[in-house]
Order: sequence, then C-alpha cells, then structure tokens
Amino acid sequence: MAEFEYGPVEIFVIGFDGERPGRDVVDAILRLIAQDTVRLLDLLFVSRAQDGDLRVVELEEIADEYGLEGLEVIELGLAGSDDVDDIAEAIVPGTSAALLVVEHVWAREFAEALFEAGGRVLQTERIPAPVVNEMVAATSE
Repeated sequence: MAEFEYGPVEIFVIGFDGERPGRDVVDAILRLIAQDTVRLLDLLFVSRAQDGDLRVVELEEIADEYGLEGLEVIELGLAGSDDVDDIAEAIVPGTSAALLVVEHVWAREFAEALFEAGGRVLQTERIPAPVVNEMVAATSE
C-alpha cells in the first residue's frame, strides 16, 4: 500500500477586525492539533493599517505573545508572498487575516486507499458551517 507523508492539505484565509485574531481562535487551532485532526504546516498573519500599509507577521514573531513557543509548524515557509498577494485585496484598512495551511490528518489513510484503488478526487467543495446550519434550520421549520 502507498504511504503518503501528508494527507490532503487545505489553505484557510480567515478575516478579522483589528490586527490579529483573538485568543479563542488560536485555542481552537491548538485543540485541533492536539487531537491530531490537523497538522499545522504553515501560518501567517497579514494586517492592513489604517494608512493602507500591509504587514506580514510570521508565527515566530508572535509565538511568545500567544503562548505558542513549542508549537511545531511542519513546513514553515510553505505559504509565501504569492499567497499574500492573492489575499491582499480582501484585507481592508483596520483588518487582518490569518493564512493557515493545514494537513487533514484524518484523511491520509483514505487518500492512500483511494490512490491504491486507482481512484482520484474529481471535485471537492467546502460548504461553510453558517450556510449548512442555516439550510438545516430552514428545512426543519
């Protein structure tokens, strides 16, 4: 059986008011890592000052502030300037974004089995949680 070093990887771009996400968001990411649901491959914070200047903050620059000194980031540098350029327009003055590159650990075994069977993913689509919950609530009424 093929053994993949990584399972499926996803890039999340998450927007926030202000310079950085709150502690609750960081704690949620840490819980997913601790539960071995995802592995954090890379993490960048990008903020736009009121005067329009764009600032990129690497994880190691804020690790102490968030208590992340021991956090292992597997492929630091995977997200780069092209990724920042792609999201820059979405970051208006006074807001920021976190760019997370995560491996879906839970899906690695499935990806290996799919590969061995000669299968391939033809399409994948993520439906945001608020949309799913709104749809379910509407059909329940």
